[in-house]
Amino acid sequence: MALPFSLRLAIPTPALIAKHSTMIKILSVIAVLALTGCATAQNTYLKDGKQALSIDCSGEAMSWAACYEKADASCAGTGYNIVSTNGTPQPKEDDKTLGVDVGNYKNRTVLVVCK
Repeated sequence: MALPFSLRLAIPTPALIAKHSTMIKILSVIAVLALTGCATAQNTYLKDGKQALSIDCSGEAMSWAACYEKADASCAGTGYNIVSTNGTPQPKEDDKTLGVDVGNYKNRTVLVVCK
């Protein structure tokens, strides 16, 4: 006795499982790459006319260290002076959920002048 068509669609076959497994792996890699991101640097000018770099390393997967690494790479190893930093302050322990900072987007920017 054959199964009705609707039940045949509901029972996964090994080929279907393999196909979806590959798709899930690909989507997982894409998601990880999207979350990691990269620090970005944009040319800007200070009020006194000096050229500077505004480096953005916002997001959960980034850190202040990523900003400074990008500054070092952008200044081609000549060094840099930090003009200003701006970022989201660390939340208080009472503001965290079960000790974890959940749902707060981290903003981090640093303004540097290459030497």
